[in-house]
Order: sequence, then C-alpha cells, then structure tokens
Amino acid sequence: MAATDSNMNQSNANRGRVPELERMNPEKPAKSDNDQNSGGDSGVVELKKEISLYNGVTIIVGCIIGSGIFVSPTGVLAETGSIGAALVVWGVCGVVAMLGALCYAELGTSIPKSGGDYAYIYEAFGALPAFLFLWIALVIIMPTSNAIIALTFAKYIIQPFFPLGCDIPDNACSLIAVLCISFLTFINASHVSWAMRVQNVFTVAKLIALVIIIVAGLVYLGKGQTANFENSFEGTKGPANIVLAFYSGLFSYAGWNYLNFVTEELENPCKNLPRAIYISLPLVTVLYVLANISYVVILTPLEILISEAVAVTWANRVLGVMAWVMPLFVACSTFGGVNGGIFASSRLFFVGARQGQLPDALAMINVEKVTPMPSLVFVCILSLIMCIGSDVYMLINYVSFIEIVIVWASVSGLLLLRWKRPDMPRPIKVNILIPITFFLLCLALCVMPFYTDPVPAIMGIVITLCGIPVYFVFIYFQDRWPLVIRRALGEFTRSVQKLMLSVPSHHSKDYQA
Repeated sequence: MAATDSNMNQSNANRGRVPELERMNPEKPAKSDNDQNSGGDSGVVELKKEISLYNGVTIIVGCIIGSGIFVSPTGVLAETGSIGAALVVWGVCGVVAMLGALCYAELGTSIPKSGGDYAYIYEAFGALPAFLFLWIALVIIMPTSNAIIALTFAKYIIQPFFPLGCDIPDNACSLIAVLCISFLTFINASHVSWAMRVQNVFTVAKLIALVIIIVAGLVYLGKGQTANFENSFEGTKGPANIVLAFYSGLFSYAGWNYLNFVTEELENPCKNLPRAIYISLPLVTVLYVLANISYVVILTPLEILISEAVAVTWANRVLGVMAWVMPLFVACSTFGGVNGGIFASSRLFFVGARQGQLPDALAMINVEKVTPMPSLVFVCILSLIMCIGSDVYMLINYVSFIEIVIVWASVSGLLLLRWKRPDMPRPIKVNILIPITFFLLCLALCVMPFYTDPVPAIMGIVITLCGIPVYFVFIYFQDRWPLVIRRALGEFTRSVQKLMLSVPSHHSKDYQA
C-alpha cells in the first residue's frame, strides 16, 4: 500500500519490480498472450480488452435484472397504494436510471479507468472520499450483495425438491450459495471470455422468462381481462409514500453503472460504453413496465402484495403443469447476477489496490489467464463469509442509503469537473441539465430517509465514517509502520504472487485529485 498521497507514484513504481515472477518463465514471456495491450514490451501484463458491445449490454442488463422483478415487485405497489401509480413509478424510475446512466457515460469516457464510482470520486474529490467508498464497498456492499443473490439462487434451485409449504433448510441454502460463488470465482479466474459466456447465456435466460410473462399477459389483456385496471389510480397514497415507492423502484434498477467498473476491459469504450447504456436502459424499462402490467392482468393487487414470489404465483395461475420453469428461470437470473457481481467487484478492489489503498497483492494479474486472480479470490472469501453470516439483509438496509449517496457524489464530481477543468477531454458530453436534474433527484433521495426512517441512514453514515481512522492508520501513516510489519506485508505479497502466478499490472497510473 502507498504511504501517503505524495509518495503514491513511488509506491506504484516499486510495485513493478518483481524479479522472481518476471523471470520465472523466460521461454514463455507474458507478452505473448496479450501483445495488443502491451505494445510489445517484454514482461508487460495488462487486463485485455475482451468485452464487446454485446457483452457490455449483457453485463448491464444481467446486473439490473436480478431476482427483484420476479420475486418482490410488491414494494412499489405497497407504497403507492394503486395499480396506476405503481406503473407510473416503474416507468419514471427507468427514466431516472437513464439520466444517471447518461451522466456515467460522460464520466466513463472522460475518466476511462476501471473502478466506476471509485475512479470518479478520486478524480474529483481526492483520496480520502474515494477510500470511504472503497471501505463501504469492501466491508458490506459488494460481498453482501453477492451473498444475498447467491442465497436467492440457492433457494430457487432447490425449491422443486421440497413439497409445497415445506421450509427449505437454511444450511442447504448456505451450502449451495457457497458452491455457486466458488464455482463462478473459478470461472472468472480462468478466463474473462468464460465469464462473459456465462453472463451472456444467463442474461438471455432471464430475458426469455420476462418475454414469457409479458406475452402471456398481453394475450390475456387482448382477451379483455382488464378488471384489475378499473379505477387504477384509486387509493393512491401521499407524496411521502410515493418517494418511498421510488426507493423500491430504483433499487430494482440498481446495476446500471456496473459496466463502468470494467471500462479498461471494454473494446472502444468511448463508443461502446454509451451504446451499451442506450440499448440496455430503455430495454429494461420497457420489460419492467410490461412485466408489471402482466402481473396485474393475471393477479389482483392483494395477491401481488401477499405473494412471496410474484412470478411463481403468476406461473401457477397461467402455466399450469409447466409452472416449475419459473423457479428455474429465477435461479438462472440470480446465477447470472452473482457472476456479474463477482466480475465487477473484483475489478473495483483490483483498481483500489493498484492505487495503493488496498494491499498490493490485490493489484496482481495472473500471467497465464490474464485475470485479476488475487482480487477475485479476495472477493470470493468475503462473499463466503457473508453467506454463513447472521443477518446480511440487515446490513444491506444500512448501506442502501449510502449507495445513493455514492451515486450523488459521483454526479457531483461530474459537475465539479465541468467547473474546475472545462478543457478536460470529454468524448461524450451530455447537456448540463441532465447531471443537474439527476443531482437534485439524488439529493432529494438522500434527504428523505432522515424524514421517513432515519435509523438505517444514520447507521450507514456511522459505518462509512469508521473508514476514516482506517485510512489514516493503514494508508496515510503507513510509512511509519515498524520495519518488521512492512517486511511481513512484502513477504505476504510475494507469497500471493508465487501461489497465483501473478505480477503487478503494468497500467499503474495515479488518478489526479
């Protein structure tokens, strides 16, 4: 890790001197597998640009469409109080997510580094705010999200083996979730193209499931089954509840910024990043609105509210003996979500380590597979710990507020950079009204929890602020550590390199605060 902001360059330079691993196989130099990225320099290892436009679309769509639209699209309906208002909220949430994605298209092309929000916050506000994001992502957001999605996958993959009404053992779910995370970590560590094939296949599977739901709903609607739409705005609740409904809706759109975490591996990011966004967000918005219309056509509002898994209840009503396919599709959806989460979170920690804010061992790339193997294993270990933890859902409640603050901070950085660095190259430059509008919307969403439910917001802030002493002890004052500790860390880094056949990334450039 770097000692201070002023000597990060020296730390990154020292990170490149790894004689043991650079000489370990002179007959098969690392450059032979990725000359297009190394520029022909001997021994240079970088992450390859292997993510195509199609892969980028499947990453965004696959990360957005998780279990939410299949399992619990009830939050919006419960808060709005009416079918009509719920459908409006679903559509408006898609528009809001699109505004945010456009802002991130500018950020991702003007700051073309992996790491997403971490890179943008570092560029605009400096090392400490960026580390606080890294801290909260490391401690809770990334591993907990992976664990919850894996546990949901486990629940639905084994549900057909248990009689209706029989409780699924928690230990069985935990075991399958552990196997899921471990297997996908192996896939991601083996080759980027393998991870992309998994993402492509399971994104297509979840799209097929939504198309089945939508087509069947439209058929019933065409037959005149419109009773549930009568007086569709009757019972609509007040503004405070509508704001809470937006929270639930926007949570279902979460993941629209995941492609920004892997910008350096995207082919022609200045073109493909915005294109992937332009394709993905409208597609997901249309699918979400039509799927909710299908649910309302088949199920009454009360049935939707009391269902533990709306898509499964819908399938039991519509598909008959074929209803078993829906839990399978939900499992496929969550499996792809875990894969996308592991892929993106490993790049975040890889970039954080490359910048000197996490142990150097996490900034290594396997010389044969050209994947950030140490970072992937690190994400796997954290996610497995969360799988066998006590109440990961409670932790998510604490940091859902912080996730909105992070997005708000990134867009604030966009506006700040527009003012401080107007001549900064911006291949994509959105109309200034878009980031201003999104900034104000995020600000409102940040303020509202203190009025409606302040405890999770306060706890999220407390957990985040705990990162400040960690930053000063382990990063800012690291050069004052005893020599024995620094030697031990160096030995640990060398051991990780030897065990995982890894060398430092050649692309070790500091962000400019």
